[in-house]
Amino acid sequence: MIGFIYHERCLDPMNLRDLRYLLAVAEHQHFGRAAAACGISQPTLSVQIRKLETLLGVALFERTRRAVVPTTACERLIGHVRAAVAEADAMLAEARTLRDPLAGRLRLGIIPTLAPYLLPLVFAPLREALPALEVEPWEDQTAALLERLRAHDLDAALLATEVDGSDLASRSLFAEPFLAALPAEHPLAGRDVVAETELARDILVLADGHCLRDQALAVCGRGDGSGGTLRAASLSTLLNMVAAGYGTTLVPGLAAGAAQDAGIVLRPLAVPAGRTVRIVWRARFPRRAAVEAVGEVIATRLRGFAEAGARAV
Repeated sequence: MIGFIYHERCLDPMNLRDLRYLLAVAEHQHFGRAAAACGISQPTLSVQIRKLETLLGVALFERTRRAVVPTTACERLIGHVRAAVAEADAMLAEARTLRDPLAGRLRLGIIPTLAPYLLPLVFAPLREALPALEVEPWEDQTAALLERLRAHDLDAALLATEVDGSDLASRSLFAEPFLAALPAEHPLAGRDVVAETELARDILVLADGHCLRDQALAVCGRGDGSGGTLRAASLSTLLNMVAAGYGTTLVPGLAAGAAQDAGIVLRPLAVPAGRTVRIVWRARFPRRAAVEAVGEVIATRLRGFAEAGARAV
């Protein structure tokens, strides 16, 4: 048993199991129900609570025929008991994670132009391939994700740009092509392919901070950062504005379905362009095996997916 707590006046160990019993009695305020919740007999539970009271030197419960009521001493100690049990559980969970890098929580950052289109495709395969791993997604822009990654608030991140710094490592997962997104009545909608320079005339882009904004402008030869008057905060807003005839834009291949659902016409670019989605982690992250396993599942699931979607347009 881990986490023995010692009374200052004796050497008898305060067992974490007994602390769990105390919490159960305090919650149910009934020895029979508490014993059932703990999976032990009522006499055994009563004996262990008595031993704990003897060890602490205070009565923890006022026992009547109808109820078991926590005493003032119990109410003052219960916060410490909950904290001790919670810390013990956290330590056990962390130890399991250290023994098995493919178990426990993995905090995964993901950029907003990727999250709503990728996550529905990969969550089921991730659960199936890595059942003991709890992937916890966190959506934010690239700079914020990298900051959180370096601050150890994230374990890995899915990005669409290269990363700098020897403190980070990365692996490319799949290539995602860009498609021209046009209002149904746009003059270019009748073309089989669209030249980037033609698309640039009325292109709409995302707000500053989105890597897709810079990538779209670079593809269309607008390196000066100009691109219409709209600065959308999300790709869905951008698509809705294109559908309303406000302008054109570039969309990544995984968003093709959402664009078509909005009534947008999609066309391949005359000179194919796109972005590479990669998984990034701290170079010294001890659970690299978990990151690589997640990356492999995503790469396998998305292998050829975006390209096939582009060919189907």
